[in-house]
Amino acid sequence: MEANIAMQTSSEDNRRVWLWTFLVVLVLSQLYFVRELVAAFVLFAILFVAIAFMLVAFYMLLKSLELAFARLAALRQPVIGMAAVGNMATVARENRKAA
Repeated sequence: MEANIAMQTSSEDNRRVWLWTFLVVLVLSQLYFVRELVAAFVLFAILFVAIAFMLVAFYMLLKSLELAFARLAALRQPVIGMAAVGNMATVARENRKAA
């Protein structure tokens, strides 16, 4: 009778060991899966921030160029224009006449 009880407790202990092993493997696999998801999330977040930074930098560059051209146009003095080219032509003619 005692041998039967000992065998029964031994098989129950064996089942408990397998149950705990299964539970530990299940928890560890879930933790690994969560770590993989967190790692993927971090990589996508870094990529998103990099793209957002490039877009904001490009937008600021465009706005600063727009402001620079607006200030240049507000001066109403073109860097080079047809009037300046025409003036140089008349000066060249006057210099020829003087020579």
